[in-house]
Amino acid sequence: MRVLLFILSFSFTQISCTEKSSSTPPTSIIPGAYQLEEYLPLLEGERVGLVVNQTSVINNTHLVDTLISLNIDIKKVFAPEHGFRGKADAGEKVKDGVDTKTNLPIVSLYGKNRKPTPEQFADLDIIIFDIQDVGTRFYTFISTMHYVMETAAETNKKVFVFDRPNPNGMYVEGPVLNMEFKSFVGMHPIPVLHGLTVGELAKMINGEKWLTGKLDCDLTVIPLKNWDHNKTFSLPIKPSPNLPNDLSIQLYPSLCMFEGTQISVGRGTLFPFQQIGHPSFTDSSYSFTPISIDGMSKHPRYQDEVCNGVKFTKENAITGFNISYLIQFYNNYKNINGDAEFFTSYFNTLAGNKILKEQIIAGKTDEEIKASWQEDSDKYKDLRKKYLLYPDFE
Repeated sequence: MRVLLFILSFSFTQISCTEKSSSTPPTSIIPGAYQLEEYLPLLEGERVGLVVNQTSVINNTHLVDTLISLNIDIKKVFAPEHGFRGKADAGEKVKDGVDTKTNLPIVSLYGKNRKPTPEQFADLDIIIFDIQDVGTRFYTFISTMHYVMETAAETNKKVFVFDRPNPNGMYVEGPVLNMEFKSFVGMHPIPVLHGLTVGELAKMINGEKWLTGKLDCDLTVIPLKNWDHNKTFSLPIKPSPNLPNDLSIQLYPSLCMFEGTQISVGRGTLFPFQQIGHPSFTDSSYSFTPISIDGMSKHPRYQDEVCNGVKFTKENAITGFNISYLIQFYNNYKNINGDAEFFTSYFNTLAGNKILKEQIIAGKTDEEIKASWQEDSDKYKDLRKKYLLYPDFE
């Protein structure tokens, strides 16, 4: 009865959203985690683990705290990149520990232990994955989800994915990953912008037998309500320390590629993934100076050096996956720095192939490069349709 009363009295937070090219009034999006009536009966009497971070909330209350208040048997929390509370820098090791609020053990899934061990799942019946994604292939939360599904399949555990909106869900763009370049920032043969929610992607991972050994995970997706792939919206909580606002999330698919070059993407400033620059571009009219910022970037590239380049705004930013920025900055860098290498070894890992780098060096145009991946993109779009849970933009 206590659970039933909680559900009946629960009020959903509205996430402001708008439809693309539409005057339809905003609609309340209801994430999967909010739909207690759908999953609480399935959790009662089960031993539960949660893969969560700072975005895993119902209204202003963390999912962990909500489920504990409803007497769900929570055994442990698994922390992805950036940690349980989302305060670790990108790439920083996340440590095991204990949550001071709940005394629950926290198991890191970032660092050496990226895939849960069978022992870590031994005292669990159900693992819940509830993390806000941004819809790009190299955002590591979806790799964590893959490994959670894989260990669950190996140990006969159930996985529940509580779905949340994809803020870039209206795009399917970029080269499809060549599996020779598989890594933690690209585990699946999907484009840079894959156009799926985490729930839809989990279904694709299962359906296409991408888990090791072609295993099948016992998967339940709690879908969103009142969302489709035409809708844009503002996330109420930043999904990671260096994606602080809508603009950074929209530019991230394109500007993250610069992490594999000599160019700064603004880490160490209050506007990461909203500006790019390099110390040698002295003729630029705009500049920024990266500094150490605890909780965002402790050791940013070009720390305390003036970087000259471009700041993006809503008016001048190109969303989706845009490679014209890469082409322009490559040419500028080579004109100033001559034979100095523009790309790092990480670039091909992010691109998911070696061809994009070669095309830029060869002077291919934006249109020529996009045309080269069109066939693979069309095949992926056909595949994607099999796993959609929500109305599409096409």
